[in-house]
Amino acid sequence: MKAYVGVTDLAWAEFLARRPHLREINFWRPSSNQVFRRIGLGDLFLFKTRYPHNRVVGGAVFSGFTQTPLSRAWAAFGEGNGRSSLEELREALNRYRLKEGNPVIRVGEDPLIGCVMLRDPVFFDGETFAPPPDFASNLVQGKGYDDVTNSAHSAYFTPIAERILSTDEDVHFGDPMENTHTWAFPGPTRGQPVPVRRRYGQEAFKLVLLDSYEGRCAVTGVDVAPTLEAAHIHPVSAGGLHRLDNGLLLRADIHKLFDSGYLGISPQFKVRASPALASHSGAGEYYASLAGRDISLPPRKADRPSRDALGWHQEEVFLAGERR
Repeated sequence: MKAYVGVTDLAWAEFLARRPHLREINFWRPSSNQVFRRIGLGDLFLFKTRYPHNRVVGGAVFSGFTQTPLSRAWAAFGEGNGRSSLEELREALNRYRLKEGNPVIRVGEDPLIGCVMLRDPVFFDGETFAPPPDFASNLVQGKGYDDVTNSAHSAYFTPIAERILSTDEDVHFGDPMENTHTWAFPGPTRGQPVPVRRRYGQEAFKLVLLDSYEGRCAVTGVDVAPTLEAAHIHPVSAGGLHRLDNGLLLRADIHKLFDSGYLGISPQFKVRASPALASHSGAGEYYASLAGRDISLPPRKADRPSRDALGWHQEEVFLAGERR
């Protein structure tokens, strides 16, 4: 599996270390022209501070990358951005944008920024680690490592991974086993990593759905951002995950009807409507008229909802409601 050592300011790390209740954080990129694809969902992301401190002070699990408006990044992560206010975040972004020769973000502007989204961060209390032996001092953003558990780098990464990763009993729909596992350590004893399920953090789940569905409700096509919500097909409370294939971007009213079983989506990606809707005039008739409509799907096949998850919802929520 892979790992990435990202370079950051000590102030960012110390700010977040003082807030252990934050389970999702944003290792932001100051502009939208910086895309991050070096590691995959579930891989290890370490925090290395800049000189003169120059230490690995913690790490987290990679939960995805997206480009999103500054306001949305703040709404999703808040202090998980490493700053106490949107204004402070804008100032921090501008310091780097000036160094890169990019225009500053002025009050009222809402440009896209890069979000390296991370979950379950751990900051080391007291003991820190030197950078990897081959980590060049002139690296500005960071460095990725492949197959760190089975390579010459394993002696370095194993004790760090032990501090950060733990066994995860998540449920998964659909994909081949080799595409759904990452690595972790089940306890304090060093040894071979064991596979765990890949998943997003809750806020990352929302942002990647907005990105994958291009900001439009899968059923109605509405693109008014405040009305859109991240819907779970198989609810987390019933064993589902914050996984892209377990999600749909839905308008708020469609989301509520989907969760309550008045609307469903078949494994063939067609809307189903409960007969109970037809008994309501006005809005009820409108919702009933959605039956048979094909939902809009993300362009990438890998981002589309799991047929298994939709089948679960059809049996356990949509049809179960009709049987009651």
